[in-house]
Parts: sequence; C-alpha cells; structure tokens
Amino acid sequence: MLFNPLYMKSVNRVTLLGHIVADLELKSTKTGKPVVSFAIATNNEWFDAEGELKKSADFHRVVAWDHLADLCSKFLQKGSPIYLEGRLTNRSYEGKDSLTHYITEVVATHVTLLQIGESKKNVEPKTLEPTETHESAPNKEKELVAA
Repeated sequence: MLFNPLYMKSVNRVTLLGHIVADLELKSTKTGKPVVSFAIATNNEWFDAEGELKKSADFHRVVAWDHLADLCSKFLQKGSPIYLEGRLTNRSYEGKDSLTHYITEVVATHVTLLQIGESKKNVEPKTLEPTETHESAPNKEKELVAA
C-alpha cells in the first residue's frame, strides 16, 4: 500500500508540569455540564552566550469538563503544583467590543495534584484520570473520576 497522507494518524497531546497561578473558575454550560478554567505557569531556564542563567515563565490556559471539572475545583487552588495531560484546542468568540477573539487552551484529560506532605520531603500525588468517554461540549470529552 502506498503512503496516503489523508489516512495518516495525528497526535495532539500536551503534557505540563507547573503551578496554578490564579483561583479556578467553575461554571456550568446551558445544559448543566460543569467546566472549570484555570491557568498554570511552567518555568524555563537557559544560559545565554555569556554563561549567565536566564529564567522565564510561560502561562497556559486550561479547561476541564464534567466530573474532572468538579474534582479540580474541589482539590486544586492557586499555587498548587500539578502535572496534567490533555490536548491543545483553539476556539473563538465575539467579545463585547464586537471583535472576534481567538483562544488557544489545553483541554485537560488527566490531572495529578503534586501536594507536598507535612514533612516537606514526601510528595503525595493525587491522580484524577479518565474512565470512559461520552459526548460533551464541542468535541468528545472524557468523563473523569478520582483514582
């Protein structure tokens, strides 16, 4: 069989490790589906041409749907260290200024809270992961439960 790019599989996977930078915002759609949005920061470090250490941060918009949204709003807060997996998506909306605004965000499918224990030495992960799929929002999202 010859290579046919129309039948080529694709990959849309995002993996992030960072800290939540603001309070989470839990809302419901018109049909009652919970959706939570939040932002996380990831840090970058590199050495410039003179050998000096440079640092910067990137900020990522994240959304979680259904049961994962409920779990995130219950267990996560500003400053929480998390590991997450999801997919990158783009959407647009018309703002109050009558202009079309475009947003790129990560739709979370797996979230692990990396909570530091009282000893400050032990990391106690709490994993929130998918169990089954169903129809929701504009795309198929995963129904998620706590592990």
